[in-house]
Amino acid sequence: MINYHEKLTKNMMNKPNPVVHFEMPFENRDRMVKFYKDVFEWQIQLFGPEMGDYALVDHPKEDVKPDAVKGVIGGGFFKRAPENAHPSIVIGVKDIKEMMEKVNAAGGKVVESTLQNGEPMEIPGIGLYAGFTDTEGNRVSLLQPAEMGK
Repeated sequence: MINYHEKLTKNMMNKPNPVVHFEMPFENRDRMVKFYKDVFEWQIQLFGPEMGDYALVDHPKEDVKPDAVKGVIGGGFFKRAPENAHPSIVIGVKDIKEMMEKVNAAGGKVVESTLQNGEPMEIPGIGLYAGFTDTEGNRVSLLQPAEMGK
């Protein structure tokens, strides 16, 4: 069983109020679990009806960006638009093209408008970026940091 509270408390010590958790809705829990396990190898702990059928994601053992501060999720805000009106998360990956293939194979769909001529969008100094929709209709993104995969 994941000792989430212990990890959260340890990671927050001496840090300036970091973002430490994300939540996304699902329509079909089994389908969602299969997607995120198959594509990203996430460990997911399932709770029963007494906890609203919540699904808790365990944190990775290492960050995709080696010099990243442990236990902190960075973030930003974007201007709301009809095609991009909901919260989203960005998942750091070591090989974005491999993950795009895995997303499509697992029933997700890479969002074409986030690509440049069919390739991940390059964000100068940051890395390669692509968005996708998961099996539950959530808009999620992939980021391969600039120093990864070179």
